[in-house]
Amino acid sequence: MRYAAQRLAQAIPVFFATTFLIYTMVFALPGDPILALAGDKPVPEQVLAVMRARYHLDEPLLVQYGRYMLGVFHGDLGETFTGQPVSELLQDRWAITAQLALTAWVFELVVGVGLGVLAGLRRGGAADTAVLAGTTFVIAVPVFVVGYTAQIVLGLNLGLFPTAGSDEGWPGSYLLPGMVLGSFGLAYVARLTRTSLVENLRADYVRTATAKGLARRRVVGLHALRNSLIPVVTYLGVDFGNLMAGAVVTEGIFNLPGIGQQVFQSIQLQEGPVVVGVVTLLVMIFILANLAVDLLYGVLDPRIRRARA
Repeated sequence: MRYAAQRLAQAIPVFFATTFLIYTMVFALPGDPILALAGDKPVPEQVLAVMRARYHLDEPLLVQYGRYMLGVFHGDLGETFTGQPVSELLQDRWAITAQLALTAWVFELVVGVGLGVLAGLRRGGAADTAVLAGTTFVIAVPVFVVGYTAQIVLGLNLGLFPTAGSDEGWPGSYLLPGMVLGSFGLAYVARLTRTSLVENLRADYVRTATAKGLARRRVVGLHALRNSLIPVVTYLGVDFGNLMAGAVVTEGIFNLPGIGQQVFQSIQLQEGPVVVGVVTLLVMIFILANLAVDLLYGVLDPRIRRARA
């Protein structure tokens, strides 16, 4: 509990620093969002003054940020410049992106670790070569190329998956885009697992466990693989936030109305409250994911917990 409390205490200033930086970057940009809302139509100065006062745009930036954070602590992410609550706007879209990111994350975890273990145990063999070559290819190809190719081949030609939309719900509408979104991370997870496992299989404690007569499965699963997963857990913890934030391309290809699509539209319309609201939620996810990673460090290797406590 002490170890967990220390990690949580370190996350609090990170949350305030990152949200303030994002808020400043969004609302300090040149241009008037109220005028952008009106388009080419002329707006009387009295109306502009009233709208700026309503959304506190006439106050100092630090005061605006303070008001915004007070609202966040009460579960209020603010309003759009058309008067719609941001939380209401993101409610359905957030669920779509979360399902997509979670599908991609599980795909990375299961398939990536499995391929990494297979390659690590057969180092220098055909399986190892195939995994290294396949992951290199996936890393080199842009995600939109993988997405359109998978959509045409697996969706249109073979009919194995729906090609667009979220009408079929989970898992039907999310499996193919989830695999596309998670393909890049899968390649890194497989390589990390393979490299770490090969290194740990050469360690003295593995030789000692083997010399004691322990079964090969127990030596690999309980000793070598457990320590090998520490860098993999680090990557997977951070990557879940990346999947949430980076789903805009995949959502566009498969026509999924998630937060990535909404953020893209909001940037075009200069809807700063929506952009800041989404990024605030993503910052929370990053912080919680990193906190979970720190706690898993202590589970995987008790020496880390004792050293940091």
